[in-house]
Amino acid sequence: MKVLVTGSAGFIGSTLVLRLLARGDTVIGIDNHNDYYDPAIKEARLARFAEHPDYTHIRIDLADKQGIENVFKSHRPERVVNLAAQAGVRYSIENPLAYIYSNIVGFAHILEGCRHYGVEHLVYASSSSVYGANTTLPFSVHHNVDHPLSLYAASKKSNELMAHTYSQLYSLPTTGLRFFTVYGPWGRPDMALFKFTKAILADEPIQVFNYGKHRRDFTYVDDIVEGVIRVLDRPAPVNPDWNGDQPDPGTSKAPWRVYNIGNNSPVELLDYIAAIEKALGKKAQMELLPLQAGDVPDTYADVSDLVQQFDYKPSTPVEKGIANFVAWYRDYFKV
Repeated sequence: MKVLVTGSAGFIGSTLVLRLLARGDTVIGIDNHNDYYDPAIKEARLARFAEHPDYTHIRIDLADKQGIENVFKSHRPERVVNLAAQAGVRYSIENPLAYIYSNIVGFAHILEGCRHYGVEHLVYASSSSVYGANTTLPFSVHHNVDHPLSLYAASKKSNELMAHTYSQLYSLPTTGLRFFTVYGPWGRPDMALFKFTKAILADEPIQVFNYGKHRRDFTYVDDIVEGVIRVLDRPAPVNPDWNGDQPDPGTSKAPWRVYNIGNNSPVELLDYIAAIEKALGKKAQMELLPLQAGDVPDTYADVSDLVQQFDYKPSTPVEKGIANFVAWYRDYFKV
């Protein structure tokens, strides 16, 4: 297939591009290479496949309406995976407009490209953050998600609503994937695993919010990518049993679906840190702090729909995933 991947120099995007190229797909990659975190790691990720004969890289921002339209017009992708976004819950509290331009305006440009150029299936990254103030665990796609706790979460819920509208009006199959705390080699420097590893190696204290009592459904990047590919290969179907009197939030009478992709096994943050210490062979100095604004105490993915419909469930244990990350980190930074 010819697949357009946005965020192709990103953490998940670059991992996905490698998998798609390995199986013989032609890939067009879009990334704006912004400086939200060190752009050098984006260049290093990209260098792994930039010269591949079936890969084309375009440096462009999703907010560039004409530029995005030109990409669709010139390359005519059959399927699209939208992973580009302004990431980070905490940054959305400081700089909310960045999320409007990238995650909402930019996503609208992707939807328009899919609509006008005959895309067979749009798969896009949503987030576990959409569950917001929900406290019923595990989080299910059949739960209502109308109480986000950050603008990042609100922008991801907006993506799901926007996609539904295009699925309904234009019969565009769209699938949203709610990722649960993705980690692994080539990860983002702003995320806990990267920051903790760097600080522990430098004998610096790490900031541990909610006094380490967070529980997160940490999900290894290769497991996420496997889920993305399985979903991409099967365009979203309609639910013929959908009923407006008792609307199911996870399906629709339009070709629209959302799925959780999580490890289905939450880990307490202090245990996560213990696994990092074990992989590094070094103890952490911890500064215990209260819960931060915008954060949710626990995430836990109900992945039963993914299992039933795609015969797939993420399975990499946290200890193995962290060990893989630490090995990559030592190699990449020569420490």
